[in-house]
Amino acid sequence: MRWMRWRTAMEQALYGADGGFYRRPEGPAGHFRTSVHASPRYAGAVTRLLTEVDAALGRPAELALVDVGAGRGELLTGVLAAVGPELAGRLRPYAVELADRPAGLPESVVWTDRVPDGVSGLLFANEWLDNVPLELAERDEDGALRYVEVAPDGTRRTGGPVDLADADWAARWWPDGSVVELGGPRDAAWAAAVGSLERGLAVAVDYAHTRADRPPFETLTGFRDGREVAPVPDGSCDLTAHVALDAVAAPGVHSLWTTQREALRALGVDGGRPPLALASTDPMAYLRALGAAGEGAELTDPAGLGGFGWLAQAVRMPVPESLAGLPGWQTLTP
Repeated sequence: MRWMRWRTAMEQALYGADGGFYRRPEGPAGHFRTSVHASPRYAGAVTRLLTEVDAALGRPAELALVDVGAGRGELLTGVLAAVGPELAGRLRPYAVELADRPAGLPESVVWTDRVPDGVSGLLFANEWLDNVPLELAERDEDGALRYVEVAPDGTRRTGGPVDLADADWAARWWPDGSVVELGGPRDAAWAAAVGSLERGLAVAVDYAHTRADRPPFETLTGFRDGREVAPVPDGSCDLTAHVALDAVAAPGVHSLWTTQREALRALGVDGGRPPLALASTDPMAYLRALGAAGEGAELTDPAGLGGFGWLAQAVRMPVPESLAGLPGWQTLTP
C-alpha cells in the first residue's frame, strides 16, 4: 500500500494532471453548490464591490478583477453581464484555474493557472483556500503532534513527528485539539495572492474559523454529486478543510474579518420580503422581488452560506464605501 502525507495526497487527488478532481469536465458545479451558483445576486454584490474598489482607486485606466479558483468562470461571467459599459471598457478579468478553459467564456477573460502580478483592482477568492492542500496531524499519547499518513483508499496511519515550521504554526494558531489541520500552505498561498496586488482589495470567502472557535476535531471531508462523503484521496471527490482565517491574513495590511451575512448585507443583499401591496399593483414585479428575497435569504442565512467567513484586505487603497462601516477593521502586525 502506498502511504503519503495529506498535503501530497490532496495535491494529486485534486489537481493531478491525470484524473485530478478539479480537472474533470463537469467542474465543481457538478458536485456542490457555492454562493456563486446559488444566486446571481452574489455576482451582483461582487459587481457593486468592484465598482467601489474602482472609485477608491481613482478609476484607473485598467482595473483588474482576479477570480482565484474560478471554477468554470461563473462568477466572472455574472459580473461581466452586470457591470456598466464605462467600467467594462477598462476592466481586465482574470480567471485563475488549473483546469482547461471552458467553452463559451467571454473572450475578454484571461484564463491563467497563476495569479497575475502587479495588477490593481479586486482579487476575489470564493471557496479557494479550503482546497489548498495541507497536512493533517494528530497528538500521540504524549501530546506530541505527528503527521497523519493516508493511502489512496482513505486508510490512515500515524507517521513521523511534525517538522519545526509546522510545530511552530500549531503552537501559535492551534494549540489545542486532538487533531490539527496545519495551515501554513494556505497562509503562504494567500500571502502570495495579496502580494500580487500593486493596489487593490483582496477578499477570501470560505468555510472558516478563528482561534477563539477552533474545532477540536478535523474538518477535512469530501463532496461528491452533492453529498458529503469520506475524504478519500483518489480523485473521485472534492477534498476540503475549513480555513484558519486569522492565521491566513497577511500582516501589515488593513484588514477585516466578518461573516458573509454582514458583508452581503452591507453590499445590499438581504432576504427582506417585498411589500405585499406590490402584489396588487404589479404582480410580476412582486414575484420577481419575492424570488430575489428568497435568494438573498439563502446567501445570508447564518446557519448556511451566510455563516461563511470573509477576510478583506485593503492594499495601498482606502476601504471601499460599503465595507467601511463594518466594525473590526485593523492593520495587522506580524
